Amino acid sequence: MDTVKIEIFGTGCQKCQQLEANAKQAVANLHLSAEVLHISDPMEIAMRGVMTTPAIAVNGKVVGTGVISSAQIQSLLQN
Repeated sequence: MDTVKIEIFGTGCQKCQQLEANAKQAVANLHLSAEVLHISDPMEIAMRGVMTTPAIAVNGKVVGTGVISSAQIQSLLQN
């Protein structure tokens, strides 16, 4: 199985941290091999086309914004 690349976009606020924690919980629940990165550089966030933070990307594609629950992230990862 390939490693899933999950990126969390946000400057490090509480909501960003919660989204990252939810993503890590979803990965653990699904027993996936995943790399979870937190992108906090505003220039990098803008270059990736993210206008609202926090946001989450899976394998390079932004799939959601705001604080998404671990259950919702699990659903995204299973598709």
